Amino acid sequence: MDSFLSLFDPGVSDEPVTSAPLSRNREENGNVLTVNTSSNKIISSLPPEPQIGNIEYKLKLINPSKQRFEHLVTQMKWRLREGQGEAIYEIGVEDSGRLKGLSAEEMSASLATLNQMAVKLGATTTVLRETVVNDSSFSETVPKIVTEVLVRKIPDDQPTIDLRVAVMGNADAGKSTLLGVLTQGEFDDGRGKARLNMFNHLHEIQSGRTSSICHEFLGFDSQGRVINYQDGSPKTICELSTKLVTLIDLAGHQKYLRTTIRGVTGYSPHYVLFIISSGVGFTKNAQEHLSLALALQIPVVIVVTKVDLTTAVKLEKTLKDIEKYFQNVQQKKIPVRVANEDDVINVLGCDQNIPILGVSSVTGAGLPLLYRLLFLLPPGINPKQRQLLEELPPEFQIDETFRIPRQGKMHTILGGLLTQGVIAEGTPFLIGPFINGSFRPVQVTSIRRHKTPCRTVRASQSASLGLNIEMNDVRPGMVLISPRISQYPKACVCFQAAVYVLYHATSIAKKFQTTVYVGNVRQTAIVEDISTASVATDERALVTFRFIKHPEHIQVGSRMLFREGDTKGFGTVTHVYPMEAVC
Repeated sequence: MDSFLSLFDPGVSDEPVTSAPLSRNREENGNVLTVNTSSNKIISSLPPEPQIGNIEYKLKLINPSKQRFEHLVTQMKWRLREGQGEAIYEIGVEDSGRLKGLSAEEMSASLATLNQMAVKLGATTTVLRETVVNDSSFSETVPKIVTEVLVRKIPDDQPTIDLRVAVMGNADAGKSTLLGVLTQGEFDDGRGKARLNMFNHLHEIQSGRTSSICHEFLGFDSQGRVINYQDGSPKTICELSTKLVTLIDLAGHQKYLRTTIRGVTGYSPHYVLFIISSGVGFTKNAQEHLSLALALQIPVVIVVTKVDLTTAVKLEKTLKDIEKYFQNVQQKKIPVRVANEDDVINVLGCDQNIPILGVSSVTGAGLPLLYRLLFLLPPGINPKQRQLLEELPPEFQIDETFRIPRQGKMHTILGGLLTQGVIAEGTPFLIGPFINGSFRPVQVTSIRRHKTPCRTVRASQSASLGLNIEMNDVRPGMVLISPRISQYPKACVCFQAAVYVLYHATSIAKKFQTTVYVGNVRQTAIVEDISTASVATDERALVTFRFIKHPEHIQVGSRMLFREGDTKGFGTVTHVYPMEAVC
């Protein structure tokens, strides 16, 4: 185990450690945050306190006056709002970032005040770590402590803080097995026992390969304790958790790449947990999957699995290949190896960091660090964005359809993502577009989230909705739209997008056919027009696409991907032509 950790922490040595690193450190240019993951290096200061965001520095919080206490509570409320219900307090740190530290008595009093502030707001506090700091101005007999505290408050209109994490990677990397271990709480037997609960179809069990999209979830209480199926049913997990992480298991085999792309575009995950097998290494197919997540600008966490089955040399080669890949991509991402809990906290301090963890689903190596990282990952959208989305008319993207018998009749169930607005039981909708571009009236009769009944769904949440009528011609890619919108919803056959071609053997010209992915929409389209004569690898252009099968409902500003064989590209929808209009 020690040799395994040393690969993720090259700075580990046998010399005594005088002080562990606390948090983020700033480069000399003062603009870029970097992470110090070596546990024997001392950080004497942090970046200056940010004016915006959810990080707050406090030198001490000892016996504040009533007026001062109310000001501190208001400040905490603002930081929580900035952090979407989570805030980080650094106690014993000056506004300049200098780690001054407090005595044990002063720290105890400051933490008591911080807890009182949190209680007044209905929040909880969790000490992430305490660090003894060294300063030449202090007597060696009086140790000074700096403490990092997580303050978390569940929004008043939400039962929990929600996070969607898509799990991607090459075939046989151990994605489903890892999810089975995380959600069931039991290690794998080395023969794939843990993944059986992740499969939806018999052929998946027989082949051991995921071909469909599977949803599972795990929770955390306010102190970071993992809550999974060992604690009971899905309803129990929801009731005990303050944070719920929905894990979306996606296929890894090249044969099912279309399903994988539909999952990562349709469900709009907040993060991607990218799985790489340490035995197989960072293959070309794995690089293709990773490029999809980066093209969609989704934050990535890399997990290297099966570390118990590989040699140190092979594992180091895999890690080097990953680091080399990020050196070559155009996005400025910094891969950071995570070897201890300090690294978990450090790596989340900068958006440019790509955490790399090593785990084993059989021995459990590295799993506590992965749990800790999932617990500390920030929520997906900030409160201002959520409020704006909830004020818009509801729009529900349909990703899955089911027909189930109930009271002697067949009922239609729709699974998908609410992109904007709020849905309650009894809400009327228009569903479509159908083959002729029309929309039909329906009503939502039941709602389920995380496999449990609920009364409302809010923007950016996934759910399953029951309809009041049976519908045989509903398909994935359709939408539910509120009939209260000012203009009747329009279906389109043609749309224009500003695209960037990642790869094409020659150049794309008119009449080129490709599969287009826009949100939950997946359909073959023909290139009708290009702003230039043609567009080749690493080139940009305005391209007009025409769907060849049936109309769709898409919106301006949506991110889109297109793929055909080795050809790949992405872009943004700039204009939508109504169905009756000419491309």
